[in-house]
Amino acid sequence: MTWSNQNWWPNLLRLDILDDNTVDAGPYAEDFDYAEEFQKLDFEAVKADIEEVMTTSREWWPADYGHYGPLFIRMAWHSAGTYRTLDGRAGASGGLQRLPPESSWPDNVNLDKARRLLQPVKMQYGRQLSWADLMVLAGNVALESMGFETFGFAGGREDAYTPNEAVEWGPEMEWEETSPERFHEGEVGNLKDPLANTVMGLIYVNPEGPYGEPDLEGSAKNIREEFSRMAMTDEETVALIAGGHTFGKVHGADDPDENLGPEPEAAPIDLQGLGWQHEGSEDKIGGLDVISSGIEGPWNATPIQWDMGYVDNLLEHEWEPHKGPGDAWQWRAKDEEGLEPAPDAQDESETQLPMMLTTDVALKHDPDYREVLERFQENPNEFREAFAKAWFKLLHRDMGPPERYLGPEVPDETMIWQDPIPDADYDLIDEDAIDDLEAEILESDLSVPQLATTAWASASTYRDSDKRGGANGARIRLEPQRSWEVNEPDKLEPVLSTYEEIQEEFNSSRSDDVQVSLADLIVLGGNAAVEQAAADAGYDVDVPFEPGRTDATPEQTDVESFEVLEPKADGFRNYLGGEYDDLYDSPEERLVDHAHLLTLSVPEMTVLVGGMRALGATYGDSDRGVLTDQPGTLTNDFFVNLLDMDYEWEPVSEDNEGFEIRDRDTGDVEWEATRFDLIFGSNARLRTLVDAYGAADGEEEFVRDFVDAWSKVMTLDRFDLE
Repeated sequence: MTWSNQNWWPNLLRLDILDDNTVDAGPYAEDFDYAEEFQKLDFEAVKADIEEVMTTSREWWPADYGHYGPLFIRMAWHSAGTYRTLDGRAGASGGLQRLPPESSWPDNVNLDKARRLLQPVKMQYGRQLSWADLMVLAGNVALESMGFETFGFAGGREDAYTPNEAVEWGPEMEWEETSPERFHEGEVGNLKDPLANTVMGLIYVNPEGPYGEPDLEGSAKNIREEFSRMAMTDEETVALIAGGHTFGKVHGADDPDENLGPEPEAAPIDLQGLGWQHEGSEDKIGGLDVISSGIEGPWNATPIQWDMGYVDNLLEHEWEPHKGPGDAWQWRAKDEEGLEPAPDAQDESETQLPMMLTTDVALKHDPDYREVLERFQENPNEFREAFAKAWFKLLHRDMGPPERYLGPEVPDETMIWQDPIPDADYDLIDEDAIDDLEAEILESDLSVPQLATTAWASASTYRDSDKRGGANGARIRLEPQRSWEVNEPDKLEPVLSTYEEIQEEFNSSRSDDVQVSLADLIVLGGNAAVEQAAADAGYDVDVPFEPGRTDATPEQTDVESFEVLEPKADGFRNYLGGEYDDLYDSPEERLVDHAHLLTLSVPEMTVLVGGMRALGATYGDSDRGVLTDQPGTLTNDFFVNLLDMDYEWEPVSEDNEGFEIRDRDTGDVEWEATRFDLIFGSNARLRTLVDAYGAADGEEEFVRDFVDAWSKVMTLDRFDLE
């Protein structure tokens, strides 16, 4: 094995995840428009082709009960269910289940077969139908094929062609391991950020129970935390589990540790990416010979039909734990009387009694979950509707605002979790109005640092992982963003008040239908600040501006849902925040993580940090990192002084997060800095960029690159322009 730099120096800051933002690894040309291609599909024909696949059993992987529907539901669920709210990463977008590590997770055992079954459909429709869309659409078609009416479907997911290395899955080095380091103070039900799954290599929680033990109370705690980190309520959680477990079975004819071959990424080359061969049973891959989870059995008597069988079985019988044939903890009915058996998955002449998982019985054990179950049992239509909406949310949670949804089955209803923003019911400002408003903003009492900081605070909430946040909607003026510590509420208040006065004066003075939103004013003010700072440095720049943002209302804003967007640290504003216990080892890792969510390249991250320091746009009006004698002027002083060997750097805090920069001759403190600043001189790759931008001829290039990067961040959420 050839060792990489990361092997030699494990603490080396990983910048390669930002390279994914600059290189398109896919096979299609730069002007390829997936949205345009998707809308050329004959959607009904696609669905018919998927249904034909799922109702035609193949000898090389026979369908349970003659229908692949349950397998496709599991594939769709495990594709979308990796989404977590803390960083918006994973989920169905990208079709990441095709790539490691998800392709070879223990929880995805034999889902490689589901994708191979769908391969002909993908080949038929090619670039018009992404794997990301196909995998979750197959789940919808499966539900409909088995008698369930879904809430709708939206296409628009593009495929990834490289693994998402930015996703932090946990501290463990072994699959299906749960270490105390995954939880705060080792406490079950208290995951460290940004995690959602409670077990390495599993989508949600261990179906046997925490640490592989049938602990009902601990299992319920894990379920509640995990599903809440997918933005699911208790009702949605119960609906999803009960609805999903209405179909299919789990497979544990034998112990997977003893009789299951290597996962796809470790399988021999001749298997062509198929993993999990069943050792010693190559000719018996159906029925009880299938080994997946190690747990064995169906949940009800009708595994390919929508009904109340799962809910009735769970509530109407008492269940006890035992070790099944796969040597895993599962639950059997204490009294089998009245428990209707299911047909064997491959042999209709045989039957099999339903079972339950620890996670199922935990729903009955937890009083709040049980209340929902009992309500669903009494009101089957309520259960059906709750599952339909929760399933839709599961599949679409990472797609962003509704304008990104494509296809004939997009619901008319807009949900609060989609972060709706109103359409503009007025005419937009033109170039003359833009110039007048810029001049009025600059003539106000607001300073360049105030204007730049507010625009950044508004726009930099965007994260490309789930397309949430951004300047559109001006939610910085609403709770919870208005009260975030990083936004310095006391200093934000007069800025917003000034913008509101300018907006009111402008809108009331117009005799036509032209209006300006606060969202546009905030961005326009930031642009004006950058242009002024560049002019003061001797450069004439024009920051592009496209009006059209609108202002969201409090009713359109789910306060609790937006809390997860609050930065614990923001290296661009030199904000370190308070104490936090998560899986990031250093402030600079948080900076890179933020840059990745903003789709920035390494040079873009570099110029934005240097430019924000030059603008004086730092948290608390601090001088930390403002390595210049003329803050508010867009110079390259940050880079120049970081390179100057007339200075030395001394840590002034035990955690090595704060530093003083001293004159080597006099010992006088010239500036203060943080790790966010010094990493640009410490890391070899970043220092190469500092060399370029800090050179005598590098300032103009820096200014131009900063303007481009700034404009990019200000428009990341403008899906209406795509």
